[in-house]
Amino acid sequence: MNFWRASFSLILTFVFAATAAKAGQTAPFEGLPVDGDVNLFSVQGSNTIGEDLAPRLARAYLTSKGAEDVRILAGTIENERIITGFYRPTRTRVSIFVAAHGSGTGYSGLLDGSADIAASSRPIKDSEYQMLRDIADMRSVKSEHIVGIDGLAIIVNPDNPVSDLSVQELADIFSGEYQDWSELGGTPGPINLYARDNNSGTWDSFKSMVLGSQYRLSEKALRFESSQELSDRVSADRYGIGFIGLSFVRSAKPISVSDGSAKSLLPNKLTVATEDYALSRRLFMYTDDEPANAYVKEFIDFSLQDDGQKIVADVGFISQELKAVVPEFYNELPEDFRQLTTDAKRLTINFRFQEGSAKLDNKALKDLERLADFLHANGSAEVVLIGFGDKKKTEKRSQLLSKLRAMAVRRELVRYGIYPKDSVGYGEDLPVASVNGSEGRNKNRRVEVWVRNAGA
Repeated sequence: MNFWRASFSLILTFVFAATAAKAGQTAPFEGLPVDGDVNLFSVQGSNTIGEDLAPRLARAYLTSKGAEDVRILAGTIENERIITGFYRPTRTRVSIFVAAHGSGTGYSGLLDGSADIAASSRPIKDSEYQMLRDIADMRSVKSEHIVGIDGLAIIVNPDNPVSDLSVQELADIFSGEYQDWSELGGTPGPINLYARDNNSGTWDSFKSMVLGSQYRLSEKALRFESSQELSDRVSADRYGIGFIGLSFVRSAKPISVSDGSAKSLLPNKLTVATEDYALSRRLFMYTDDEPANAYVKEFIDFSLQDDGQKIVADVGFISQELKAVVPEFYNELPEDFRQLTTDAKRLTINFRFQEGSAKLDNKALKDLERLADFLHANGSAEVVLIGFGDKKKTEKRSQLLSKLRAMAVRRELVRYGIYPKDSVGYGEDLPVASVNGSEGRNKNRRVEVWVRNAGA
């Protein structure tokens, strides 16, 4: 897919003039070669993203730029797609290449130049970050783009009576400590394990969130490159259990998952969008911070704006479009918390911070813009920011730090002309993750947004 690169710079000299549409809106093609055949860019990496989401985003993007007869075609190799369309004014065939062979392959593609965008269902690893540091700071807000949120669903056969497991129980199951469903309150029978392959970001996420460094996947587990095949095999096996991206549950049964003392939750729009669900994860696209290929930035902007996020939702992932909802478990919350949020709904957003820092992370920085747009569209909305933290030496210190997090978000919103009614700290209460380990502590350090008098 490199044959177009030599001539591509000539095309780009004619593209994206000063009159080009603002970010998130696409302008018609300009400067395409007459009767030509142009590959615009390449997306490589995550099977979770590349199997359906990336091709559909690419199809919508080409259509938005005026291409006709846009189709998603199978490539010559399994799990590869060519999204192609015809631009009638110049009689040019335009296309985008998508290869879905696992998150790690996307980073390798960025390094060797075969990929313009690395799709990943996990954050970039330290080793990959170092590998690509001569290209760009891949953890900067200009290079790391969160296109949606996925829930890593734990699935079983629909007839399996087990409906609730902890992260610890999952670790014991997939490492082979538990051998029979009767040990977990289920119908007696052997536990059959289904897992994604080693190239998969889904596997990397499961390994990180469930197995950690203490457990190894049982050698008895069957491994799959295809998400759909794994899900279908589990749903047909009365003793099967597997893990999969939320959009690939299909006919299987998802179960609730808890982490430590946190409440057990099913993956749904609110629990996944806020990342409160124990096995929620972000879906990433990584690029050069200043891509030489201008189509790359335009495609990323398209994916992050409303039209792109609608496709994220249509595919089955959780979009970053804000909604105001009443949590299913609202009546189970402490009375003082319910008094604080009387007549309010919770937005499908949480603000989180860089690890070991008081600075908002990259998703939070983008979410500030989304929240500002939402609140400006709901001018009468009354905002309550509630900060949470992890356990400190004293409860008073934990509460203070959680209030400071809420105040940090408030300061940023004031820059947008928004003045929250309340900014409070709730300390270490209501954890969403285990208090042990840095990942759990970071997840508990969050700011929730509640609103009154806002639309759904």
